[in-house]
Amino acid sequence: MVDAAPPAAAGAIPRWLAPYASGEKQGWSQAVIAYAEYYGVDGSADDDPDVEERLIMHRPPMVGYASHTGTRRNLDALARAGWRLLVSAKGEHRTERMRYAIDNGAWTAFQRGEPFDESAFLAVVDKLGERADWIVLPDVVQGGLASLDFSLRWMERLRGMPSQLLIAVQNGMQLEDVAPFLSPVVGIFIGGSTEWKESSAEAWGLLARRRNCHLHVGRVNSARRIHICAAAGADSFDGSGPSRFSDVLPRLDKATRQPDLFAAADQSLEEAQAASLDLTL
Repeated sequence: MVDAAPPAAAGAIPRWLAPYASGEKQGWSQAVIAYAEYYGVDGSADDDPDVEERLIMHRPPMVGYASHTGTRRNLDALARAGWRLLVSAKGEHRTERMRYAIDNGAWTAFQRGEPFDESAFLAVVDKLGERADWIVLPDVVQGGLASLDFSLRWMERLRGMPSQLLIAVQNGMQLEDVAPFLSPVVGIFIGGSTEWKESSAEAWGLLARRRNCHLHVGRVNSARRIHICAAAGADSFDGSGPSRFSDVLPRLDKATRQPDLFAAADQSLEEAQAASLDLTL
């Protein structure tokens, strides 16, 4: 259960964020970045060859996130399988007592031909952001580098956020455009067209390994795409299929539990650096 807090004014950053931004309060992201810096796994080894990476980070099993559904049978099945909810700013701001992450709602607005709904995004962050697994920073669908610039401005507005923040990457972005901003608390959300997503997943996975950041793949609704996520070393993915049709969950859940022994997440830093260089040539 998420504790209620006084709502922020419309269009304002949540009041509860101020103590984190000022350093008065420490959350998950502040603790993780301090730990990562101490153990040399904060991405600095990727920037400077004189920095020794002290640990090889082996990631836990990939996690599936399902779109919110009001069907109790489907929710119960998701909970039993260990899946989590992806709460959209443009949907119901409810967690159903499950672990969850927050989507900014840009894709839904794009599909409807509507502008990005800043008020809806700030409302869900105000209500649920403090305990979210991660939050997708606002982006511009099919916006290329303009989308990255938009996301970075929001990252500054949400400075101090105790949850992970994910930058949505999409058609028109290159690894080097995004790499400087990634860390154990700022990760990658692979969006973009289906073709671009599938063809670039390995490269983004290698970059995530180099920067030791979270890698999520959006709109994954088949076992084949789950295997692509696993091969890229993704930490998580989301899909709407299990929310709508409970009978597809066993097949998709089984795919998440088949590890890829050659995934980027298990490569050494040197291997990841060399491989990602090859992919960008």
